[in-house]
Amino acid sequence: MGKTVVHHAATDTFDGGLRAFFEYRHLGIPEATGGKMGAHVIRGVAREGAKPEWHVHELDFQFVYVLKGWVEFEYEDLGFVRLEAGSSVYQPSRVRHREVRHSADVEMLEVTSPAEFVTRTVPAPV
Repeated sequence: MGKTVVHHAATDTFDGGLRAFFEYRHLGIPEATGGKMGAHVIRGVAREGAKPEWHVHELDFQFVYVLKGWVEFEYEDLGFVRLEAGSSVYQPSRVRHREVRHSADVEMLEVTSPAEFVTRTVPAPV
């Protein structure tokens, strides 16, 4: 049986992570689920713009919900999309995509399965 985990914004910190232009606030989900799931809040790093790079994630599940601000992505199967506060996206495994730009105040909740996964840079779609 799992363990109840509580995190408070007032005491959590943001750290580095997958992308240098984002900071990540980890919510303790990997520890609570034995690595089966991951969840963190992502925010933009001050004075750091996006560095659009096509990539894929090898995982079973990825969901992003925009809490604040906006973010723009480009997907090989969907094209260009802008997500604003209250918008969400489910990204299937291995879909080619890139983060194009974001507002200075962007914050997103990302949920993944598993918590740790492989990310690979790939060529742009044709």
